[in-house]
Amino acid sequence: MHIEEFNYSLPDHLIAQRPPEKRGDSRLMVVKKNGDLFHNHFGSLLENLRSGDLLVFNDTKVIPARCYGVKPSGGKIEIFLERILDENCALVQLRTSKKIKDGLIFLLGEYRGEVLENRNGMFCVQFNDDVLKIFDQEGHVPLPPYIQRQDDEHDVHRYQTLLAKNPGAVAAPTASLHFTQSMLDAFQMQNIDTATITLHVGAGTYQPVRVDNIAEHTMHAERMIINPDTANKIVETRQKGGRVVAVGTTVVRALESAGSSTGIVTPGAYDTEIFIYPGYHFNVVDLIITNFHLPKSTLLMMVSAFAGKDRVRLAYQQAIESEYRFFSYGDAMLLEKAE
Repeated sequence: MHIEEFNYSLPDHLIAQRPPEKRGDSRLMVVKKNGDLFHNHFGSLLENLRSGDLLVFNDTKVIPARCYGVKPSGGKIEIFLERILDENCALVQLRTSKKIKDGLIFLLGEYRGEVLENRNGMFCVQFNDDVLKIFDQEGHVPLPPYIQRQDDEHDVHRYQTLLAKNPGAVAAPTASLHFTQSMLDAFQMQNIDTATITLHVGAGTYQPVRVDNIAEHTMHAERMIINPDTANKIVETRQKGGRVVAVGTTVVRALESAGSSTGIVTPGAYDTEIFIYPGYHFNVVDLIITNFHLPKSTLLMMVSAFAGKDRVRLAYQQAIESEYRFFSYGDAMLLEKAE
């Protein structure tokens, strides 16, 4: 399958640079399994769900993963946290004007980091204090590269979901950014249950596919945790005839990684490198709530596998014509699984 099959042209003005004024004040495109498309407000999501459904959210918490430091020479260096390896060690991306060598030392305020080794373009860095503490004090909100502005105080709250609990992500699970507390309360009143998984989104989520044949792409790994309560709720939902609704592609990735061919999800903590593209058979997820994704991205391939490549292509065409807002701070879709 060729990479160009997942390409499309997007006008720059449709890339959302800021969130809507109020959380949840977004549009929602509903893509039915028969191909019908509906244009709604995100607040209408409840109308497309039914009693007995289960919404699964990612409760990861975005950490202020971008820092700006200095080298002993006075040169500037940008540090982007990819993954915490242990209390004092992390895998990071580094940007500076000169080649980065093992042993390079840099300063982040009163803290110190030393480059231990290059790991396939990312760097293992030893810090002189707790990694989370350092980035909490010195870091900035890690806005995606397609948001062409500096982060501000508004982003501290709006680039974080209401369910954020477990620190570790360097990008938000953006489908959850639309949900308000009143919506979560309404689900309970309608007998729609909720559950959580934890998948710490890494910077690899922005890495492009660099091969023409997508089957040759190597997927980045991300750490995920599925608790027994969530696994049990999925079983109970299926037994009662309810549907499993994944809030975001990170949840899809976690559930399908942990799910068997019978739809039973195994709890535990492990890394996932699953790459979902057309031809994949979904075992756990029945519906997906997601934002609009970048051209040629693995996330666009995932939703194309779920709802059908032609159906998704048509939906994106209509979204562009109707001037939906795209990507992290943009509008949302509700996708039914293709038959």
